[in-house]
Amino acid sequence: MNELSSLRKMSAGLAKGDFSSVELTQAHLDRIQQANTKLNCFITINAESALAAAAQADEQRAQGNKNPTLGLPFAHKDIFCTKGILTTAGSKMLSNFIAPYDATVVSNMTAAGMISLGKTNMDEFAMGSSNENSFFGPVSNPWDHERVPGGSSGGSAAAVAAGLVAGATGTDTGGSIRQPAALCGITGLKPTYGRVSRYGMIAFASSLDQAGPMTHDAEDAALMLSVMAGFDPKDSTSAERRDAWLDAAVANGIAALDRPLTIGLPREYFSDNSSLTSIDTARTVLQKLGHNLVEVSLPHTQAAIPVYYVLASAEASTNLSRYDGVRFGHRCDDPQSLQDLYERSREEGFGAEVKRRILTGTYTLSVGYFDAYYLKAQKIRRLISEDFQQAFTNVDVLLAPTSPTPAFKKNQLTDDHVAMYQQDLYTVPTSLAGLPAISLPCGFCDGLPMGMQLIAPAFGEELLLQLAAQYQGQTDWHLRRPGDSA
Repeated sequence: MNELSSLRKMSAGLAKGDFSSVELTQAHLDRIQQANTKLNCFITINAESALAAAAQADEQRAQGNKNPTLGLPFAHKDIFCTKGILTTAGSKMLSNFIAPYDATVVSNMTAAGMISLGKTNMDEFAMGSSNENSFFGPVSNPWDHERVPGGSSGGSAAAVAAGLVAGATGTDTGGSIRQPAALCGITGLKPTYGRVSRYGMIAFASSLDQAGPMTHDAEDAALMLSVMAGFDPKDSTSAERRDAWLDAAVANGIAALDRPLTIGLPREYFSDNSSLTSIDTARTVLQKLGHNLVEVSLPHTQAAIPVYYVLASAEASTNLSRYDGVRFGHRCDDPQSLQDLYERSREEGFGAEVKRRILTGTYTLSVGYFDAYYLKAQKIRRLISEDFQQAFTNVDVLLAPTSPTPAFKKNQLTDDHVAMYQQDLYTVPTSLAGLPAISLPCGFCDGLPMGMQLIAPAFGEELLLQLAAQYQGQTDWHLRRPGDSA
């Protein structure tokens, strides 16, 4: 069933009656059953509920419901609360947590008739760039099982790349959609902060977290975004807007670009020749399409990594203080006192990387250090945002690498925390500025996929998707699958 590689193709096949949603769902479940033992990209598989939902979708379609997304299977990153289903955030702390309600992203996709096949593996509480930090074990990259898929949305990226699902949800705090998308050779979109509701999405860093789609191509990303996005009164950071193009994209696909664009190349992103080489072909393609490429500067980029790890860790320290063994989550056995309950529950429930970031964040928020670290980081964050604003006065979008390297081997960077954090070098600035960005496959390095990143001004997702679709119409990198000759 070739249609399994594309949400759009599956939607067309369902509309024509080539197959039913039950048949489609079962085909995906069979693939997951065959491959998940090696990849470990799913924590929970919802076979029974998925098939029941598929049967309902078939009934609705038979009654005349022509919703393009009705009956389409996909997967959720295990960070979205899902009523009645295990929701772990990849942590022992939540390994027994059955969510009592649906996240808004979950309810939106359910209302659209889409069928969740299960919950994908992830770095614990979304903290990581390799998907080695999960309590449920590391995820393998489908291109090379000895290598990481990237993180924290590594389970979703691996599932899409391996053809287990055509689309999956992810979250991006400092690059957790884009970096694994690049390392697994798929398309990953981080929307503008506030475009997609964070309600029911287990928090890491609340001023940075944003949910988005992970698919093979831009067309499918637009389809998923149209379902995920929208104003939510339950999220105080949700943007009160619903752009008309989102609805049009569902029915008609992405509109074609009506003009050539000016594309900026940040000189700070291309100081490393290897990064430049990895997207050299992409630059040539974009120029042949008539776009003008010019050099721009983002002078405060070099400060992005330390700023991010100060701010994100501070917010993590606050957000994760709720996990104390009292109301929900992991609780230690036979506590001797309330203090003992707190200490041992958190010691046992959190993994090493999460503890590291909690301690870092608590330190930066403490008396005597708040001004020196947290406040200063916030000021530099503002400067980084202003760099982007200045660049967008002269260009329509920015082009940059997504990751400094292809997928690295498991355990290669486990003990080198600085090198691991540097994997987010090209993605973190965009997150700090709250801007939309998309990672697209653009070639291979040593037989492993590489990605390029397109960045737009706030709420410029339509422009990103238009340019991405145009680029993918001229290249076939997004059509390559693990096992293909690179």
